[in-house]
Amino acid sequence: RNPWLPYHEFVTEPLARVVGAKPIEVVAMNSLTVNLHLLMVSFYRPTPDRYKIVIEKGAFPSDQYAVESQISFHETHGSAGVKAPINEGLDSKSYVSSDNFWPPANAGGCDSLIELVPLEGESTLRTEDIIELIEREGDTIALILLGSVNYYTGQAFDMQAITEAGHKAGAVVGFDLAHAAGNIELKMHDWDVDFAAWCSYKYLNAGPGGIAGIFVHERHARSFDLPRFAGWWGHNKETRFLMGPEFKPLAGAEGWQISNPPIFQLASLRASLEIFDEATMPLLREKSEKLTGYLEYLLSEINDERVSVITPTNPDERGCQLSIRVKNADKTLFEAITERGVFADWREPDVIRVAPVPLYNSFEDAFRFAEVLKSSLI
Repeated sequence: RNPWLPYHEFVTEPLARVVGAKPIEVVAMNSLTVNLHLLMVSFYRPTPDRYKIVIEKGAFPSDQYAVESQISFHETHGSAGVKAPINEGLDSKSYVSSDNFWPPANAGGCDSLIELVPLEGESTLRTEDIIELIEREGDTIALILLGSVNYYTGQAFDMQAITEAGHKAGAVVGFDLAHAAGNIELKMHDWDVDFAAWCSYKYLNAGPGGIAGIFVHERHARSFDLPRFAGWWGHNKETRFLMGPEFKPLAGAEGWQISNPPIFQLASLRASLEIFDEATMPLLREKSEKLTGYLEYLLSEINDERVSVITPTNPDERGCQLSIRVKNADKTLFEAITERGVFADWREPDVIRVAPVPLYNSFEDAFRFAEVLKSSLI
């Protein structure tokens, strides 16, 4: 009843429902950053005029490492998109700008990486600033790759508006859904996103090392001329075991597979997705907004000027995460709440990330956390 050969297909439809996609557009495979690299092989194709990647400054470090190494690879190996001498490497981090992107447009040297930064005195990005940047730099942008929900601030980006602006400018648009899949309602197909990748070890309940997934829009399903790194699990199923020498990719996201997947990890993901199908994302999202809103209210009642929430207050601009800044705090505060039974997360220099997840957190949990934090502030 559970043969290993097609086992990854058992999670395709429920995974598609979680990210708002068609089954042909998704597949569970590999780990997150590996998938981002595989997708950028296909979708980051720099030319002499269009070569830049847009990312948010303060994206999850692995995403930053990935895009910088992709740019460096194309530069070092003589891609058509080279804008700096071979082996010069990226030097965008040497620029400081008061503008809403980095480096400034008139900076010299390598400018292949554009990092979006909040306006001075703000913690999150404004959608209108992102779109204005895309319009301004559009002719040079090859790829926009943002984090959907920023891991540090908890800001959920307007993916539909950003995708529309990116496509209008002629760029490819992708998202890292690590903090969005299973957290917010997604409509990757309807929003016309080119590609996305996510892990399952956050809101999809897997824990570290769980199998990841990708989305590739249906319009690319039969773009077999796109360059890709090939492996036998992406080969046509009808002829895979004939062991022929010519790679013939499957249509859709499955064609980006390389190796046969880990069955035990798929089995765990399958069990988790059954719960999501039973609960449904709309109902989970409804509870999430109420639960997070309640926690935000409790935090405002602490009435300590050191405490602030840097996550947007608009429910449409966040998931169930609240990032709490405690001015002048250090990790001893986090250790104190941990000793009292709180499972949260500390991010330097002064932020505690909490996520009242609607699947298994209650309003009582939110109340208890606020009480623990209040009594731990010294």
